[in-house]
Amino acid sequence: VSHPFASGILAGAGGGVCQVTVMGPCTYLVTATVTGDRSKSVLQIAKETFASRGLRGFYPGGTAIAFRQATNWASRQGFTEKTREVISERRYTTKTAKLTPTEEVLAGVIGGGLSCWNHPFEVARIEMQARANAGQKHLSMLQVFRAVVAESGVRGLFQGIIPRLGLGIWQTLFMVTGAKMLRKYME
Repeated sequence: VSHPFASGILAGAGGGVCQVTVMGPCTYLVTATVTGDRSKSVLQIAKETFASRGLRGFYPGGTAIAFRQATNWASRQGFTEKTREVISERRYTTKTAKLTPTEEVLAGVIGGGLSCWNHPFEVARIEMQARANAGQKHLSMLQVFRAVVAESGVRGLFQGIIPRLGLGIWQTLFMVTGAKMLRKYME
């Protein structure tokens, strides 16, 4: 795909889905450690999970992780590229003008911030993994969304969005904007 916006979305989505393989067990262990029996170490939780449910036990909330990761990177790449185009068009009357470092950073901040629209997937992931660790009945991602909205309203789907904005902006600046600026510098 030769269009930067579309390329960013496709590459981001593909990379995000691939991350589920690694992120699933990592986020499960973090969630289990934080929400479960605090007297257990991460290693104990990992051993117990594997003994009782096998490798599959590390992937509760896998659907939510896949949606979150795919939309995270697709959004970061896509929104940042689109913001670059808008800045370039407004300042230089062409979509392909070279941006200043400040303009590149601004595009990354906006792209990173906008990429947090998918925060409900993160809320669902945490809820699904906490339920699995507590031995509660599995709920689908849509069932989790309904339960959160019933308990806390739509606002519950955005609980914790402020720190996530900081994380999304930082990751976009480092891995999207920074990488692009470094590549341009090395050319």
